[in-house]
Amino acid sequence: MKYSKATNYALHTMLYLCAFAPDRPVGVQQLAEKQGLSPTYLSKILTKLVKAGLIESASGAGGGYRLKGKKEDVSFLDIIHAVEGTASLFDCCGSEDSKCLIHQVMLEAEKAMERHLKNTKMIEVADQAALS
Repeated sequence: MKYSKATNYALHTMLYLCAFAPDRPVGVQQLAEKQGLSPTYLSKILTKLVKAGLIESASGAGGGYRLKGKKEDVSFLDIIHAVEGTASLFDCCGSEDSKCLIHQVMLEAEKAMERHLKNTKMIEVADQAALS
């Protein structure tokens, strides 16, 4: 199972915002430099995070991106869904036949993974990052 690089960059961006800048805006240039990305590419990812309501943008001098809402509420699954969407990772022969035994096993595994990602909050990792 593999998520896109955009998800990786979104997770790292959210980690930085949670750990080091929860209340102040950070410019796209600074966020991009932290990951060795082009600001244009990261802007596309940031737009998805804004649309999902995880961050907000502030324009003008001193503007940038900052967390929207409480940092304690942001789960890994929230970020992944913002970038990847909510479609199932497994497509069983193009159908969702409830009688397909393979589909049942894969769906159960996916649900377990999603539960774990939903219950794992970015703040848990951010607190560790801030200490190191």
